[in-house]
Amino acid sequence: MDNQASTYSVKLYIYDLSKGLARQLSPMMLGKQLEGIWHTAIVVHGAEFFFGGQGIASCPPGGTLLGEPNAIVDLGNTEVNVDLFTEYLSSLGESTYRADNYQLFEHNCNSFSNEVAQFLTGRKIPSYITDLPSEVLSTPFGQALRPLIDSISITPPGNNAMNGYYGQR
Repeated sequence: MDNQASTYSVKLYIYDLSKGLARQLSPMMLGKQLEGIWHTAIVVHGAEFFFGGQGIASCPPGGTLLGEPNAIVDLGNTEVNVDLFTEYLSSLGESTYRADNYQLFEHNCNSFSNEVAQFLTGRKIPSYITDLPSEVLSTPFGQALRPLIDSISITPPGNNAMNGYYGQR
């Protein structure tokens, strides 16, 4: 029997929720250029995992209503097998990433992707994604929109991760 550990590819799927509108409208509305309003997900073990208003969910890669990602970043490889990963997600889903903990700015899909990426590969997701909320909130328009933004929950349709798509390749 081979003692060498198996490795699994880990990818970050990046979607622009604004479909290009942020790039067009941000200079006028915020006084600064935003390239997009980012939703991210981690793709590993044959599925796409993300966090939204319904908690942690999964679907086939590229299988949300958002369609194909705007970009895919290769985060490297992990030795974390599907059983350990499922256990890890389950514990996150019962604690830090319960549906009622979702906040569009402070605790969202990108916070989840960043934490999971570090668990799997030791690497963070790109800072232009994780810095976006503070960039928006640093503007008068962002501050004025804060109450509305806090009430928004983004949930791309997918299966519930705890009984969902796991490992179906």
